[in-house]
Amino acid sequence: MQIEHTPLPGVLVITPRVFGDSRGFFYESFNQRAFQEHIGIAAQFVQDNHSRSARGVLRGLHYQIRQPQGKLVRVVRGAVLDVVLDIRRGSPTFGQWFSSLLTEENKVQLWIPPGFAHGFSVLEDDTEFLYKTTDYWAPEHERCILWNDPALAINWQLQGAPILSDKDQRGTPFASAEVFEQHDLPSLKADP
Repeated sequence: MQIEHTPLPGVLVITPRVFGDSRGFFYESFNQRAFQEHIGIAAQFVQDNHSRSARGVLRGLHYQIRQPQGKLVRVVRGAVLDVVLDIRRGSPTFGQWFSSLLTEENKVQLWIPPGFAHGFSVLEDDTEFLYKTTDYWAPEHERCILWNDPALAINWQLQGAPILSDKDQRGTPFASAEVFEQHDLPSLKADP
């Protein structure tokens, strides 16, 4: 696998090695030992999620203020622009965002450690998005930062008005959102 560091410390772009021939392709989408050895993260995933969305849907920016989740995300059908926002107060990149194109063709995955808000805009019809999480969904701790907050100026690569849930329409502006203190976040670093 190829690992690329992003401008947000801890967020990684992971491109798996794909083996293909006239029959199709094969790749290992996750291997605990490789994740720990090559990436240096000892994450224990406890939940897998799978969503399907129409073109133009925008989901995010979501996070859990307690029971923060690390996420390993990918697309198995279609395409999304995946967006990650650093909400770790005291981080040198606090309030900065990073985006990556995740598609069925490129098979790129994104590792998002706890301490970040996450969202994506759907670029193709019938897009299927999969993600593994390091903690369970806790709706009472779920928070949402306003996707179109002018202070963030996120380029979602939209082709018109997005399709939003009620929750995402009512997101909190970043300036008044609950954020993480770095010392309160779990460490998922592998032991040396």
